Amino acid sequence: MKKLNNEPASKLKVIPLGGLEQIGLNITAFEYEDSIVVVDCGLAFPEDDMLGIDLCIPDISYLKDNIEKVKGFVITHGHEDHIGALPYVLKEVNAPVYATKLTIGLIDRKLEEHGLIKNVRRKVIRHGQSINLGQFRIEFIKTNHSIVDASALAIYSPAGIVVHTGDFKVDYTPVFGDAIDLQRFGEIGKKGVLALMCDSTNAEREGFTKSERTIGKVFDTLFAEHTQGRIIIATFASNVDRVRQIINTAYKYGRKVVVEGRSMINIIETASEMGYLDIPENTLIDIDLIKNYPDEKVCVVTTGSQGESMAALSRMAMNMHKKITIKPNDTIIFSSSPIPGNEKAVSRIINELEEKGTTVIFQDTHVSGHACREEIKLIYSLVKPKYAIPIHGEFRHRMAQASIVKELGYDDEHILMMHSGDVVEMNMESCKTVKHVPTGSVFVDGSGVGDVGNIVLRDRKHLAEDGIVIIVLTLQRGTGQILAGPDIVSRGFVYVRESDALLEDSTEILRDIMDELADRGVSDWSKIKSSLKDGLSDYLWKKTKRRPMILPIIMEV
Repeated sequence: MKKLNNEPASKLKVIPLGGLEQIGLNITAFEYEDSIVVVDCGLAFPEDDMLGIDLCIPDISYLKDNIEKVKGFVITHGHEDHIGALPYVLKEVNAPVYATKLTIGLIDRKLEEHGLIKNVRRKVIRHGQSINLGQFRIEFIKTNHSIVDASALAIYSPAGIVVHTGDFKVDYTPVFGDAIDLQRFGEIGKKGVLALMCDSTNAEREGFTKSERTIGKVFDTLFAEHTQGRIIIATFASNVDRVRQIINTAYKYGRKVVVEGRSMINIIETASEMGYLDIPENTLIDIDLIKNYPDEKVCVVTTGSQGESMAALSRMAMNMHKKITIKPNDTIIFSSSPIPGNEKAVSRIINELEEKGTTVIFQDTHVSGHACREEIKLIYSLVKPKYAIPIHGEFRHRMAQASIVKELGYDDEHILMMHSGDVVEMNMESCKTVKHVPTGSVFVDGSGVGDVGNIVLRDRKHLAEDGIVIIVLTLQRGTGQILAGPDIVSRGFVYVRESDALLEDSTEILRDIMDELADRGVSDWSKIKSSLKDGLSDYLWKKTKRRPMILPIIMEV
């Protein structure tokens, strides 16, 4: 790793391949000469206009083009926006995966589902431990977050040290395990840190984030107040500490606990097997046994706190759940805050539940897993980096962190606002963006990865908005004479029974176009199709102010 005196030192390249324009899709490559280390590999959930898309994963063209340099994936924690894309990415770029115990446990479940468990090397790393990957040494530092076993990373390279916080908060009284290792951040800060890449998600919020333990007291009060019916609590499946507090409170008040939602069941099983969750005996019951207990002795912990249409709570609210029907005496607690963009979906579910006469509680029942402004100041004060690089979150969140850093005395030259795809070269003398590499979202639809692009999505949007009109025509081979048609079939355009006149006139227009083409001796199919399409499109626009997708089908006999 050491350079000879007459040899110029290379610069460290930092290349975010996602995660800087949205919540999710977190993945960053660190490159020094012949070595690339990838930090995190997350997915993002589709926007409303991504019709039929299940999830989005990052474009890893850069990693595929430099596959011989990739030494490994280093994962900060087990949330979907940091591990969710691994099964898809490892099929293309198979490199070892390094993470803490619970994170590896959650990754293993994903790899099993995708049949990759035997093909990928995984290694469990403890907090305080370091690993050597090519030109890099990576140290795992204990942090707190809304999932157990979260880590910050100190990335040592010949060009300098970069500290990557991952998602974090400062919790002096965590529910499980130790508090964040602030001492280690300070020790690394004394060595001289080139750059700090710090979580920005809560950078707009003043003060400190409350401890996760405070929620235990809130649950205790709610269970004491609501004793007449079932208590149904929706929270993030991955928040093992929250689930632990719910189960312990239910046990204290003599309630049996039903866990509902596939991701919730998976995480609780994994956390229990690994010793992160100690459930009192005979507290958990199968959902099929819920009918054997009176309502006041039951607590349901479920997914769906973000209003996801297929999650368990949404299915309960819409009367589509096979095992649980919402009753007027139920108390429903949302123990989460809506992720930006999900507010409307959450509001819809709350309205549905309240219409059924239930009591819905959604205020003061959640604490964030991300650092507020004072905690961000604390980390900067300990690490004392030369350069500040705000990461994680939308642009406004990262700008909010930039304003915090300016309060601490940094100028614009030492604050870098990166964008996904930027290649930033840095050493102790300079830090600047030198070029751009391809990035973006690859869409996963069912089992297809990347086979649905922007053109297909545009067509789906077109079909969803204006419907489709199919023109069917049979021509005689050789002469080009019309044997049948033109007939019109429509779906999602107009209600056929009430639009006879429109469709008859449309058919007449098509016949006139065919007569004109025959007079001109046009027999080329592509010209016939485009003429029919253009003529019908113009007519329908004049009559309806709609532009359905028009699909001419010509058969030859």
